[in-house]
Amino acid sequence: MEKTVVLVKPDALQRGLVGEIIQRFERKGMKLVGIKMITFDDETLDEWYEHHKGKDFFADLKKFMTWTPIVVMVWQGLDGIATVRKIVGTTKGREAESGSIRGDFGMSGQQNLIHASDSPESAKKEIKLIFDKDEVFEYESASECLIYSKEETKS
Repeated sequence: MEKTVVLVKPDALQRGLVGEIIQRFERKGMKLVGIKMITFDDETLDEWYEHHKGKDFFADLKKFMTWTPIVVMVWQGLDGIATVRKIVGTTKGREAESGSIRGDFGMSGQQNLIHASDSPESAKKEIKLIFDKDEVFEYESASECLIYSKEETKS
């Protein structure tokens, strides 16, 4: 089972979308294995958004991401990263697919409600940046047998 990180950004928190966002992942069959509310510090933001350092919008991005606390989660499932990214939708809300979180609730490219890991490497890095080992849980869900066939979970 693959783990992935989801951030509910300040715009989604302010708009009261946290419950709706969690519900969409749960309805799909993803398993929540870590969740907390945090405020990013400057050092973590620099590492999180290192690929944007030096760009014109970097200071505004950091200011936006510290405007309010954010909700950070780790979700797990078969092909978890791709599944979560499909639920999230493409970056620009006004271009995102109807039925996705961004497609249903977003219009902006910058204030796009949510972040989802884009690769196994970034998911591992992001989990380490935000969560202590004892904050991500391994447990058997009572509904897993209804979500996956036995063949899918054999590995």
